[in-house]
Amino acid sequence: MRQCEVEILDAKTKEKLLLLDKVEPIATILDIKSMFHKSNQRWYPARQSLCLDPKGKPLKDEDVLQMLPVGTTATFYFRDLGAQISWGTVFLSECIGPLVIYLMFYFRVPFIYAPKYDFKTSKHWVVHLACLCHSFHYVKRILETLFVHRFSHGTMPLRNIFKNCSYYWFFAAWMAYYINHPLYTPPYYGEQQVKTALGIFLFCQLGSFSIHVTLRNLKPPGSKIKKIPYPTKNPFTWIFALVSCPNYTYEVGTWMGFTVMTQCVPVAFFTVIGFIQMTVWAKGKHRSYLKEFKEYPTLRSPILPFIL
Repeated sequence: MRQCEVEILDAKTKEKLLLLDKVEPIATILDIKSMFHKSNQRWYPARQSLCLDPKGKPLKDEDVLQMLPVGTTATFYFRDLGAQISWGTVFLSECIGPLVIYLMFYFRVPFIYAPKYDFKTSKHWVVHLACLCHSFHYVKRILETLFVHRFSHGTMPLRNIFKNCSYYWFFAAWMAYYINHPLYTPPYYGEQQVKTALGIFLFCQLGSFSIHVTLRNLKPPGSKIKKIPYPTKNPFTWIFALVSCPNYTYEVGTWMGFTVMTQCVPVAFFTVIGFIQMTVWAKGKHRSYLKEFKEYPTLRSPILPFIL
């Protein structure tokens, strides 16, 4: 096979950044990024975006040079994506923060409430139950991040960690402040309301875990091949017959259960905001499925069966 010449230009200024005169046709975009990194140490592969057009769509790392619409001389336009951070690190930061923050309010560390309440826990059993549920949810997410999730993209912009953590940490503090407040009053319908909500919470937590395991098993380690998720023998996955993103469906159900359990306005607000955001994500994922797979089940909705 005849070797190719690869030219990398700055997408903004059209300035030539690198010329590679002997590149194998079977080289991938990731290989080219690695070559670029050797001559420009600042721009490691995860920070690079290479396109065929200055305003075009970024090429995938697995794209092969000879399969692209280029001749023996290929011109790529480079954009700097900025400092990157791993998805796993962001997920862990999102989860560890709320876990620690909530426990600070639960144990009523000094300077949160009046001094006479320091380290004195609530007299209401629902407050203790809420702490267990909140902690369980975030410990589960931490363990899933470490041992279950396989991320399609290795990194994201560093700035995202500040945006994401601010959202989760703020809401954790807001809801924890009211639930663990000395003047907190239990739900109106008492024990029956709390137990019903606990059932919803636990059901959705089991459902969420089942979906995450199913999605993990769908993608072998190191593979980027996309497949359609289908229901398995696990009853919690049967919702795949009607919904494209049941992980979001179960997540919304989890927080609805927690809202009913605590009867707390900040929790309800967090649930609504989360539902809106997850609906946006689910619709985007649903559109991607429809675009990528001609045989994709038409009965499915993005997040709520037959509704949304």
